Amino acid sequence: MSKAIIATGGKQYLVSEGQTLNVELLDTDDKQVTFEPLLVIDGNNVRVGTPSVAGATVTADVVEADRQADKVTSIRYKAKKRVHKVRGHRQHLATIKVTKIA
Repeated sequence: MSKAIIATGGKQYLVSEGQTLNVELLDTDDKQVTFEPLLVIDGNNVRVGTPSVAGATVTADVVEADRQADKVTSIRYKAKKRVHKVRGHRQHLATIKVTKIA
């Protein structure tokens, strides 16, 4: 089974074929996206890229294009100063399914 590390949305993910994961919203309208892997593990063979592995690609299908994650709230509170502020944020996500590591 081959695995790869891809970078998208400022984060790195360890993926394998058939895996489904949530990543930050992609800037494409296509149903299929490709990534350049930073590292490829194929059995005992490990290829490390500088910065990406030459000739290798990771192909994924977009399952769900735009959805929102659960709300994350941050609270600012100062005791005895009448300061109380609550902020909320919902990140936009895309769900992808890795189909091929080549």
